[in-house]
Amino acid sequence: MVVLLHGGYWRYDRMHLTPFAAYLAANGFSVVLPGFRRSGGAGGYPETFDDIALALDTIPDGRPYVLAGHCSGGHLALWAGARGLLPADAPWHGARLPSAILALAPVTDLVACARERLSNDAVHELLGGADRLEPLLPLVDPVTLLRDAGTTGVPTVLLHGEADEELPHEQFTGYRAVHKDAELVTLPGTGHYTLIEPGSAASRAVVAELRRLAHRIRR
Repeated sequence: MVVLLHGGYWRYDRMHLTPFAAYLAANGFSVVLPGFRRSGGAGGYPETFDDIALALDTIPDGRPYVLAGHCSGGHLALWAGARGLLPADAPWHGARLPSAILALAPVTDLVACARERLSNDAVHELLGGADRLEPLLPLVDPVTLLRDAGTTGVPTVLLHGEADEELPHEQFTGYRAVHKDAELVTLPGTGHYTLIEPGSAASRAVVAELRRLAHRIRR
């Protein structure tokens, strides 16, 4: 099973990813595309994180699945894989982790994302203001969570395009530098959105990675 988290800088709904979810289903995967509360409405911090944790915790214990996400959905996937590193008193701390993670052109570093003011200060909107960034990092930022631990223990692959027009390359290499067990796969000549374009060469690479991860977690 593949649980697919949509992107859109934590603002937009899942409709834009439904063709890609259908494409994965046509390639033989059971796909779940959950909705969640988003910035600018009923979501943001903490509701977005509440919903992701709840959605994943409803999966029967012991059922293997790959958690995949694109852009900000990749951030949420990486965050979910690091829930075991959260402070013990954090509301989302838990040991029920994904079997594997495939992060597609993910936001990995909220500090850098905020510094670059990506997508009109999307990080500040997610967290409820610039003044909330630093105190919330230990709860919401994958890079911060990994700096001391060095690994989540969850098989993790970052797949991104060399020609990504949305996110700086450092979002991907920086995560790999702190997560010693993560794999980083770069697709030449591939943009940010080509990864989720059904039938593209990049989307076929996504299918191949999902199959590889699915085989790995079934062994």
